[in-house]
Amino acid sequence: MNYFVIAYFALLVAASCLTAYFKHRSAFGMLFSLTLVSFILGIVGGVAALRFIAICAGMLGFAAGISYAFREFLALILPAGAAREIQTAPLTAAFGMFVIFTYAIAGVFAPWIAPFGESEVIADAFAMADGRMLLGADQLGRDMFSRIIYGTRNSVGLALAATLLAFAVGAFLGLLAATRGGWLDQFLGRLADVVMSIPSLIFALLMLSIFGPKVSVIIIAVAVIYAPRVFRLTRAVAGNVVVMDYIEAAKLRGENNWYLIRKEILPNSTAPLIAEFGLEFCFVFLLVAGLSFLGLGIQPPTADWGAMVRENATLISFGDVTPLIPAGAIALLTVSVNFVVDWMLFRSSGLKE
Repeated sequence: MNYFVIAYFALLVAASCLTAYFKHRSAFGMLFSLTLVSFILGIVGGVAALRFIAICAGMLGFAAGISYAFREFLALILPAGAAREIQTAPLTAAFGMFVIFTYAIAGVFAPWIAPFGESEVIADAFAMADGRMLLGADQLGRDMFSRIIYGTRNSVGLALAATLLAFAVGAFLGLLAATRGGWLDQFLGRLADVVMSIPSLIFALLMLSIFGPKVSVIIIAVAVIYAPRVFRLTRAVAGNVVVMDYIEAAKLRGENNWYLIRKEILPNSTAPLIAEFGLEFCFVFLLVAGLSFLGLGIQPPTADWGAMVRENATLISFGDVTPLIPAGAIALLTVSVNFVVDWMLFRSSGLKE
C-alpha cells in the first residue's frame, strides 16, 4: 500500500482519537467525518483523490491558523473593550478581516509591492511564469502579478468610492425622511421605488453609453443605483427609533432635526447601517467588475480585475488558469466582506451562542 495513504489515515485516526479523548466533540465530529469521506473517496478515486483532500484540508488548516493568529494580534493592539469584542469573533470573521487588511495593504503600497509598472511591457504576449514573473504575462506582455496588485487599488478603490457616495446620500435622505415625515417622506419613498424598479445593469450601461466610461460617471451611476436601497433600509431602521420616548423628549426640549439625527437617531442605528455598508460594497464591487468585463468600466491601460478576466480569457481554452486569478481575487474579497458582515449582524441582533 502507498505510504502516503497509510500516513494519511493514521494521522486522521490519531487526531480523531485525541479529540474524542479530550471531549472536543465538534472537532471529533469534523475529523471523523473527514476520515469516512476520505475512505469512500479513496476507494473511488484512489491516491489522487486523497492527495486532493489533503491539500484542501491543509489549506483550510492554514487559513484557520492565520485567522486565529490575526484575531489574537488585533486583541493585543486594540483597546480593552474592542479587544473583548474581537476575541468573540468566529474564525470566519477573523479570516475576512485578515483578507480585507491584506487587500488594503496591497492597494495602498501597490507601487512598492509590484515588481513592475502597471502598464510596463516586459515580455512576449502570454509568456509563461518564471523567476521574474510569478503569474506570467498578459496579452500584451505585461506582468500579471503587478497588474493584479495595481488592480487592488483601482477596482477596490472605485467600488469603495461609489459605495461611500451611495451610502452617504441614501443614509442622509433616509434619516431626513424618518425625522421629517409627511410629504417629504412620501416623495422620497416613491422616488426610491421608481429608481429601484429600473434594472441596475441596464441603467449603468445606459449612463455610461451616454456620458462615456469615465471614473466620475461610473461612481455617480452606481451611487444613483444603490442609494435608494440604502434609503429604504435607513428609513426603516430610523422609523423604529423616532417613535421612542427619548426622541419625543428631545422634541419637547425644542431640539431641531439636525440634532435629532446626529445625537439621537444615528447613534442608535449604527450597527445595522455598518452591516448594510458591507453588503452594499459587495454589490457595488460585483457591478463595477461586471462593467469592466463588458468594457465599460475602468479603461486601459489602467489595471482592473474585471477587464483582466476579459483580456486573458483566451488562455482558458489552453488549460491555463491565469484568467481565473483576478476572478478569484474578486470572489475572495466578496466572501471575506460577507464573513465580517455576518458577524456584525449577529452582534447587532443581540443573539447569544
